[in-house]
Amino acid sequence: MKLETSRLILNGINESQTEDILKIRSNPEVNKFVKRVSPKTNYDALQFILTIKERVQNNQTVYWGISLKDRLNLIGTICLWNFSEDRKTAEVGYELLPEYHRQGIMSEALNAVLDFGFNDLHLQEIVAITNKINENSKGLLIKYDFILLEGKKDEGFPDNIIFSLKRPASNG
Repeated sequence: MKLETSRLILNGINESQTEDILKIRSNPEVNKFVKRVSPKTNYDALQFILTIKERVQNNQTVYWGISLKDRLNLIGTICLWNFSEDRKTAEVGYELLPEYHRQGIMSEALNAVLDFGFNDLHLQEIVAITNKINENSKGLLIKYDFILLEGKKDEGFPDNIIFSLKRPASNG
């Protein structure tokens, strides 16, 4: 499931990336808009990686670590998960270390993942949930023509808003 863009490699994650995952998922800036239990130790990060690997094997998620082509370490992650029962809808999730924000990196990664989701997985809709004050994330979604679903709620997370992108109509 490796994806490549002009600057990035998106690839599955593994145990050798425990420290990178710990760095990303425990970063206070990354977690500012995300309600989750952050890993505190390499062991916590390793448990997360093993959980993700199991979910990938069971086709519950498609999960990529993001790295720059000239470096091995991960700078972020992006995934398709929360698939509908008919596998026509999935949710996209992403995170990026703050020192790589505002460089078009997540835009490049998202573009590759949207292409994969619609063309390889034949999804009809990709949903994204973000915090209503996360301007970077909202801007990214709007850039890719995601539509804000007014009035749709993320149960238990009143600060979140939900966006949707329908499969582009084919010109056939």
